[in-house]
Amino acid sequence: MSSARTTNLDPLSALRRPWSTVARLQRILCVVVGVAALLLSAAGLAEAASFRQGASAFSRQDYVSASRIFIPLAEQGNPAAQSYLGFMFETGRGVPQNYTEAAMWYRRAAEQGDSLAQYSLGLLYDKGFGVPRDIVEASKWLNLSTAASPRAAREARARIRDAVTTKMTRGELAQARLRALEWAPSRER
Repeated sequence: MSSARTTNLDPLSALRRPWSTVARLQRILCVVVGVAALLLSAAGLAEAASFRQGASAFSRQDYVSASRIFIPLAEQGNPAAQSYLGFMFETGRGVPQNYTEAAMWYRRAAEQGDSLAQYSLGLLYDKGFGVPRDIVEASKWLNLSTAASPRAAREARARIRDAVTTKMTRGELAQARLRALEWAPSRER
């Protein structure tokens, strides 16, 4: 009986079987990766829709609703939501005014390369609001913001940056420029 089984088997079937298993695993893996990509895409679309709702609430001056939408997005690392929250805490719109909280949100967005957050953080350092007054750090953030700003905002930001640099020594200017050159954005996600 065992000899009948041996003679009925194709001698190459033992070699083909592992490859067919690998092929099945590859197909399953492709399906799993495709489903995961679809879910991540849907999550990104939901986040974008949620962000748009927050921006819409903000523009309607419904700051409390905007803050409820932006806070979870900001906590998840969305730099635009973090920048909005920084402004809201700085001005006390929809949340209690808190410069320390504003600086924290601005910093998180600024570290990811958000030029408006970099600009706002630079101004907080210049004034010493929510952070220790540090003209070198202010200049660093204002330099980065000006370099990355949209064309329409570049001239105004350059004027503010230049006004801050008039308060600095040559050594402080060199230190601020070096910090700006050494800086690189880093994503939270």
